[in-house]
Amino acid sequence: MSVSVEPTSVDPSRNGSAPANPAAETQTLRPHAEDAFAAELAALAAQDDRPRPARWRMSPWAVATYLLGGTLPDGTVITPKYVGPRRIVEVAVTTLATDRALLLLGVPGTAKTWVCEHLAAAVSGDSTLLVQGTAGTPEEAIRYGWNYARLLAHGPSRDALVPSPVMRAMAEGMTVRVEELTRIPADVQDTLITILSEKTLPIPELGEEVQAVRGFNLIATANDRDRGVNDLSSALRRRFNTVVLPLPETPEAEVDIVSRRVDQIGRSLDLPAVPDGVDEIRRVVTVFRELRDGVTADGRTKLKSPSGTLSTAEAISVVTNGLALAAHFGDGVLRAGDVAAGILGAVVRDPAADRVVWQEYLETVVRERDGWKDFYRACREVSA
Repeated sequence: MSVSVEPTSVDPSRNGSAPANPAAETQTLRPHAEDAFAAELAALAAQDDRPRPARWRMSPWAVATYLLGGTLPDGTVITPKYVGPRRIVEVAVTTLATDRALLLLGVPGTAKTWVCEHLAAAVSGDSTLLVQGTAGTPEEAIRYGWNYARLLAHGPSRDALVPSPVMRAMAEGMTVRVEELTRIPADVQDTLITILSEKTLPIPELGEEVQAVRGFNLIATANDRDRGVNDLSSALRRRFNTVVLPLPETPEAEVDIVSRRVDQIGRSLDLPAVPDGVDEIRRVVTVFRELRDGVTADGRTKLKSPSGTLSTAEAISVVTNGLALAAHFGDGVLRAGDVAAGILGAVVRDPAADRVVWQEYLETVVRERDGWKDFYRACREVSA
């Protein structure tokens, strides 16, 4: 016997229409992808005449265009959400069009969560069906829970059941996200095996089950660089198509990514425009890439690498914090002194070993580099 899950009320803004309270919308610190890019999603859906899988808001081609950017026949410009190899996005989108779940794998800071959210927004129009993986994520977060007041008063019943985001996605034919899958305890991870293989979620207490309807799929993200990671069992890993998101191939690509994301974040915080700080963004990216790769950009000097990942996401954080310093305590222009402290905090995670790595890099590379004297002085000042 199967059981249905009542669909929840839908915010009108999920379909690209105006929010019920525009004033409240402007106060949102981080709008969901389907809200922030509602105009682009609506334009793509309106001009998309290609075949769409069941319950998809647009075709796989349109989903890929939404992520990678482009210009539509009517002149509408779709901004890139992901800067990287096109084939990676095409494989990810194609996977979601099948009955295989998608696992986005990569080191921290490779935009796994960002891509995951935008895929869900483009495919289902709702990126809020989310299970956030932590060391304390319980089985109920993936399967279902209970309203204990009703459970104690009336016993197990449909009214007492609290569906998880996964259960809701199965019943409504939606895309659900599981972030940081490898941080979830192994026994809880394996709860997904039956869901992904049999496309059903048993409810033994009621003698019922929820069967996935067409359109349901699951996107998970994971990395293997954080401490305390729980490896996926081979049985669970086989049920995913794995797509590895790489770090940006070139400095120019990474500068572009950092500039775009900082500009988006800065607009919501009323910070200075990114073009005023492109030179400093390029220096932050250069420092991170050289320490991450263990060699200078010209390949002449080998370097020791710190213990941290120095990812693109950390570069975005450093620059955003620097822009805030420039806006509130400077002249609004991003300068070396505004990013120096953030770089130090990102590089020196281990006070003993990483500080030595940083000092050597400053004295052997930064100090001798043309045009970097102000950067060297600013870093020396915060490192003292």
